[in-house]
Amino acid sequence: MRIAVDAMGGDNAPSEIVKGAVMAAEELGIRVLLLGDESRLREEVQETAKLRIVHAGEVIGMSESPVSAVRRKKESSIVKAVQMVKDGMAEGVVSAGHTGATMAAGLLILGRIRGVERPALVGMIPHLTGCTVLLDVGANVDCRPSHLLQFAVMGSKYAEKGLGIVLPRVGLLSNGEENSKGNEQTLAAYPLLERAPIHFIGNVEGRDLFNGRVDVVVCDGFIGNIVLKTGEGLAKAFSSMIKKQLAASWMAKMSAVAAAHTLRDIRRRFDYSEYGGVPLLGVNGVVVVSHGSSKAKAIKNAIGIAAEASRLNLAQTIGEGIGEVFVKGAGTVHA
Repeated sequence: MRIAVDAMGGDNAPSEIVKGAVMAAEELGIRVLLLGDESRLREEVQETAKLRIVHAGEVIGMSESPVSAVRRKKESSIVKAVQMVKDGMAEGVVSAGHTGATMAAGLLILGRIRGVERPALVGMIPHLTGCTVLLDVGANVDCRPSHLLQFAVMGSKYAEKGLGIVLPRVGLLSNGEENSKGNEQTLAAYPLLERAPIHFIGNVEGRDLFNGRVDVVVCDGFIGNIVLKTGEGLAKAFSSMIKKQLAASWMAKMSAVAAAHTLRDIRRRFDYSEYGGVPLLGVNGVVVVSHGSSKAKAIKNAIGIAAEASRLNLAQTIGEGIGEVFVKGAGTVHA
């Protein structure tokens, strides 16, 4: 199993990316291809049987237009990493760099799975007993009802195949549970999801993301990105408030010692590094997008996710799901 890693992407590149790659190679036994400035990478690490450096002389900056940068900078670390997947030299790619450029490279180089109109980016929302799959979280700001239908199918297949959830419960994010609630987009999408070959439970509200009532929640990328970042901000604020309160008195400090294990478990559930990265669903290959501030642990776990997605042949599973929608006529699907 070979995973190509964009070593120059992210706030902590290349040092933390390299450390994560080394951890994946040593702890997970995955062969890692590090793409980036060869001289800089050799300052960080030496090649081994499980770790190879591939020179990429260009980097796509965060302020650059994703599509034009991908087309213009053929020697950039993310473009070369995705190209290695296309050429069969790697089974997946991981990047903590420019999210738009990563998605553009995946779409332009690998192409869409047949029948997929818009690839979608997955978000993972932790709840009491596991996590809720949320999509789209930023790949598509504006969506048609048929796009939401496809997100529902792709999310359901990912939850089933990638997370091992039997018959995932799929909900449509709205401002009320009644099928009469929602904007024009969700009102039109509702009957499409009802007819789809998924376990659709109807409309769900924002609170359902955190209570375990639903496994997959569907929305457009504009709403999804706001929801995801609001959740991240809330988790950080909540953690800071707890620390402040625990330091307020000696009794609070004693209570914190007694509850240390529980507090660590809660913090771990909301730590994005535990998930590492999320897949871009709908492209013909494995593309995993990591948080821009990812450190070594997150990168290691993202590499593990990419390897697992490849092993499970996730793209083929999603293609079969989209094909089933087309056969059953649940919605319009374009080749």
